Amino acid sequence: MFDKKTYVDRRAELKKLVKDGVILLFGNNNSPANFPNNGYYPFRQDSSFLYYFGQQRDGLVGVIDIDNNTETLVGDDIDIEDIVWYGSTHSVQDMAEEVGVEHAAPMKTLKTICNDAMRLKRRIHFLPPYRADIKLQIFDLLGIHPNQQKESASMDLIQAVVKMRSTKTPLEIEELERAAVIGYKMHTTAMRLVKPGVTEKYIGGQLTGIAESYGAMVSFPTIFTQHGEIQHGSPSMNKLEAGRLALCDAGAETLENYCSDNTRTMPVSGKFTQRQLEIYSIVEACHDYALEVAKPGVKWMDVHFGVCRLMTEKLKEIGLMKGDTDEAVRAGAHAMFMVHGLGHMMGMDVHDMESLDQINVGFDEEVRPILDQFGTNCLRMGRRLQEGFVVTDEPGIYFIPALIDDWKASGHCKEFINFDKLETYKDFGGIRIEDDVLITKDGCRFLGKDRIPYHPKDVEEFMANH
Repeated sequence: MFDKKTYVDRRAELKKLVKDGVILLFGNNNSPANFPNNGYYPFRQDSSFLYYFGQQRDGLVGVIDIDNNTETLVGDDIDIEDIVWYGSTHSVQDMAEEVGVEHAAPMKTLKTICNDAMRLKRRIHFLPPYRADIKLQIFDLLGIHPNQQKESASMDLIQAVVKMRSTKTPLEIEELERAAVIGYKMHTTAMRLVKPGVTEKYIGGQLTGIAESYGAMVSFPTIFTQHGEIQHGSPSMNKLEAGRLALCDAGAETLENYCSDNTRTMPVSGKFTQRQLEIYSIVEACHDYALEVAKPGVKWMDVHFGVCRLMTEKLKEIGLMKGDTDEAVRAGAHAMFMVHGLGHMMGMDVHDMESLDQINVGFDEEVRPILDQFGTNCLRMGRRLQEGFVVTDEPGIYFIPALIDDWKASGHCKEFINFDKLETYKDFGGIRIEDDVLITKDGCRFLGKDRIPYHPKDVEEFMANH
């Protein structure tokens, strides 16, 4: 938890931005795995609740009455039976005082607060819920059916939260640096363990253990697979095979729930083949290009398309693409190889504030998403960069057999893609290189004290010597 003043100042700024009404910020509840008392899925507090109220306990709601300038932490104190099983914890009043909230109240009070606000026709602000239990709670409190809650959520509150959480303070940057240290341990461990005969599942499990032993948890389910062309490939019991590539996309959360997110692709045999090196070098160049041009005032969408043009040029050099580069990118031909956007915002959520809708987080009135083009419709961030933003730089090239067959059969972008040569890459897999980038006053920099090896010679040397 940060100091009390941090949370007091954040709520004060939130009140200024939203202006009037009552704000409800729902914390998360525990969730049982497969029967009520089978432990729980690891508890993860709602990020926006954490941002403004700081408390990690389940079953809490933060209420900010802007018009009357009052704040209340709502929740029930745990009883003696819970104490027997889980130990003592602070009272809700104590937790409120820790973060500078004057009032505390039991959960039954929340219904009265909402009824009074609705009777007086006051605005009630809440964020789009993403958990079924919170949707039911909102239904009970406000009478809004779960199917209509996303549309009924307060756009004023969404925009205020996005404005505040997008720009990271020095305290937040320190946490993100801590997350990067854990991420370094995870990825370099993977590089040490990769060798023929080891299962994907074993390595994935080791990385999860590192995240939990040095921080709170993984920031998303670890992706570790020889099928790098599958965007979210979970570790399987398949054994690593000589001559193939292993893609590792993994990150951790600190105890304050700030995230890291890196990807490395490594040769199972310890050395890249010439064909692997050709493709890897293209991804490497695209990754480094983004670092050169990203700075305040630059549209991230322009950086994305700059990467797409560079990738297209280099794929033409090795005969996988052809034709005019600008026309190819306009047609979306590059998405045969890079099916996603260049990166996303990151902070307390690995896809920061995704529950508030990426259109609200990554775009604005000036820069709108392109939703009608395959690949480009997966660009999660396009707006102008600002100092204090944290974005991921993650170009990739993937050879997806089903996508190759689909485009070849339909003739899609046939004037830009050499399908005959592409056929010979169906067994290749995929390559991605990803780092977390802080936008600074004059440019950008990596997060993390130590750099996870990613230049080909550095990867090979690290694997050989560790």
